[in-house]
Amino acid sequence: MSKRVRKAVFPAGGLGTRFLPATKVVPKEMLPLVDKPIIQYGVEECLSSGIEQIIFVTGRGKSAMEDHFDFSFELDANLERRGKKELLEVSRKVATMARVSYVRQKEPLGLGHAVLCAKDLVGDEPFAVVLPDDVIDAPRPCIAQMIDVFNERGGSVLATMTIEGAAISAYGVLAGSADSKNPQIYNCTGMVEKPGLDDAPSKQAIIGRYILTPRVFALLEQTRPGAGGEIQLTDGILALLKEERVFGYTFEGKRFDAGDKFGMLQATVEFALKRSDLGGRFREYLQGLSV
Repeated sequence: MSKRVRKAVFPAGGLGTRFLPATKVVPKEMLPLVDKPIIQYGVEECLSSGIEQIIFVTGRGKSAMEDHFDFSFELDANLERRGKKELLEVSRKVATMARVSYVRQKEPLGLGHAVLCAKDLVGDEPFAVVLPDDVIDAPRPCIAQMIDVFNERGGSVLATMTIEGAAISAYGVLAGSADSKNPQIYNCTGMVEKPGLDDAPSKQAIIGRYILTPRVFALLEQTRPGAGGEIQLTDGILALLKEERVFGYTFEGKRFDAGDKFGMLQATVEFALKRSDLGGRFREYLQGLSV
């Protein structure tokens, strides 16, 4: 088995109902965060981390995502004819930025099933899983940080963040203990999906970044569907824990839940403020608001 993490799986078959009516026709992964679709931030994070191949697990109505990462001959020809060289470069860069493959999840049968759909494209090697809704702004890409932990420890790595109070019930939560050598690493012994505050085994909540060994595919194939007939990735990782080491990792950076309206608004404001072409004017505008 190759120990190098070269591929990243993006489960992107969801319906995006929290953003209706905008997502009635437009995939939620294609909603713009300033001027780039949400999913492009995750792709750029992976490429900056040394990932060589992006695997999208899609569903019906996701063709806009495929078109986005392809050439648009009509658009490019129009931009070239009008002498819009900078915009032409932007359009072509998106089409050439990554080796992209697609596989269809024909039914919405859960995150574990979506990851399992990528089995043949991933093969017998470790891989990353990126949930596009989680946009992470970090000085060093989150996936790169996690690959370092994987290379050092040799086990699957789950990105975590510390969540205080009742909000912990919205997450999968790790059980285990902090590593004696590195407090950012959590030695995982189990996990509980969306526990009540009193039942949470820790404050370490799992967010949408994973580095997994290929053994998880066989275990997901053996996983019985749970509520709603869905195969959960958490169940596959719990089975993996019985055979291999699994680590939580508190990454450096800030996570935005762009699958939530409020989180999307937060991300839009903070990413816009960091832009050299927008930040100054946008800051002045916000400071002038009567709020």
